[in-house]
Amino acid sequence: MKLGIINSAFGQAGVDTVTGLRHISRIGFDCVDIFTEATTLSGEEKQNIARTCSELNLPIISLPVVAVGLVDFNDPVRQFHVERCKKFIDLAADWMARNILLVLGEYIWQREVIPPAAQWQWAVETCRQLGDYAATKNVDIALELEPFRLSLLHNVEEMVRFVTECNHPRVRANIDISHLVLADNSPADVAKLKGRAIHVHLSDCDGKVHGDLPPGRGVVKFGPYLQAIKELEIKGVVSIELEYSPDPSRIVEWVEEAYAKTDQLMTLCGLRN
Repeated sequence: MKLGIINSAFGQAGVDTVTGLRHISRIGFDCVDIFTEATTLSGEEKQNIARTCSELNLPIISLPVVAVGLVDFNDPVRQFHVERCKKFIDLAADWMARNILLVLGEYIWQREVIPPAAQWQWAVETCRQLGDYAATKNVDIALELEPFRLSLLHNVEEMVRFVTECNHPRVRANIDISHLVLADNSPADVAKLKGRAIHVHLSDCDGKVHGDLPPGRGVVKFGPYLQAIKELEIKGVVSIELEYSPDPSRIVEWVEEAYAKTDQLMTLCGLRN
């Protein structure tokens, strides 16, 4: 698998997009995931990103998008977010990216007012709509597993259930290693995603709360998870996800550390190629 990173690591530290991309290329990453807003991205910025990635031989693989409104109980809100996600799919196609990384919402009001089954069904329906549209653009949808208590897709079992019920060839799973740890999913559980996963996120955490730290800064034992992912034979990418560096002025060192540790881990298990 190739090794990439979500460029938001630099964006959140105040580094402009092009400069961040140049750091990502220099450090040694094979590819990049672009965090942006497709509905407001200017034509000039879109071209700058495409041109810079081409010059750097840094393929764009994935576009993360958080669309919690896809499970809203108001029909117009869900439709708005469907149309918004379609713009991300269009952008992914224009940049020749493989997928959009879709973060669905959470059950609202502690699952007490709106029936959870209804919210689940709205998510299935909107993802099928997006899958149909993505198929016309040759783009996939990778669903994020969020380890929070009220998230729809909060563990491997729920992810498998959702992908199975959605039953769409363009709607698949993303594997986030630190999220698996926080959801109490073991490396053995990864096997349940065989044939269902197309993308991977990697970061560390303290085992208690969401962290998105460089490997080695937390408690995650990556070896068994990476070996389990290797056995899935995914033709995809491992993308490092770093959020909110404690010292933005040293973001370059933060990313370099994450790259070196992840490259070592992937190489040790024969996963990087």
